[in-house]
Amino acid sequence: MLKKLIKYTDYNGVERSENFYFNLNKAELMEMELGVTGGMRQLLQLILDKQDIPKLIEAFKTIILKAYGEKSPDGRVFNKSKELSDMFAHTEAYSELYMELISDSQKAAAFINALMPEELRGESSESKAAEEKKEETVPDDGNAHLLNIVK
Repeated sequence: MLKKLIKYTDYNGVERSENFYFNLNKAELMEMELGVTGGMRQLLQLILDKQDIPKLIEAFKTIILKAYGEKSPDGRVFNKSKELSDMFAHTEAYSELYMELISDSQKAAAFINALMPEELRGESSESKAAEEKKEETVPDDGNAHLLNIVK
């Protein structure tokens, strides 16, 4: 679970600083993976390979809103619903978070990693070594940093 402090100015001009919660549990991750032909990872890789920035942005928005919820005071329940996600999407807090994440691939990667259950965050040493050796050549069109979000 990720608890994120977001500073924003609301629609009344009031500066606010609030905590927002984001989480994807194992069942939700499995549903996302199995809900797409070939799997979500393969879809994201295909989007990256084609350098389809609009589809990457849409996938990123979907992940943010699917992860958003409200934690119960006792921590037993993490409430999510389309209504809660829609309400969050219509706030300046969402706008601030979205702009922060699409403009900084390291923050975006850290955000997505923090959504995962801890036991799913680790990578094998082999995949880390392979990633370090991999050279990525992406034309600099001003959006190249977005292609580094999913690694």
